[in-house]
Amino acid sequence: MQQQISVITLGVADLPRSRRFYVEGFGWKPVLEVPDIIFYQMNGLMLGTWLAASLAEDSRRPPPAGPGAFSLAHNVTSREAVQPALDRLVQFGGTLLRAADAPPHGGFRGYVADPDGHAWEIAFNPAWPISPEGYVTFGT
Repeated sequence: MQQQISVITLGVADLPRSRRFYVEGFGWKPVLEVPDIIFYQMNGLMLGTWLAASLAEDSRRPPPAGPGAFSLAHNVTSREAVQPALDRLVQFGGTLLRAADAPPHGGFRGYVADPDGHAWEIAFNPAWPISPEGYVTFGT
């Protein structure tokens, strides 16, 4: 099986609130919007934000009681870009989870939760270059 992820779908409580966070906070553009879901084209995969009740019904499982133990990451091209990205996401509905700091393994990072509690790491990692197209290369 090919090692890849095609779509990450996040269950959200309020689609307009979620849209504001991703469109105005990250500055992303939806590629498809229907009543219960919005898709964003990422570099190599899709991100979907879907009303949690509809996602639970579609997957035939009950909605989770709380956020799962995972985070998504958005890498930036410099240490100086981390804090402004965190600030912008908080401005548009996010909640700061961890202030930007330098982890023991190097780089610089902070965490913000989207309006539905999904954790996002905003990170600069000097060992992971980002191509002009936005592709992150692991440890070159």
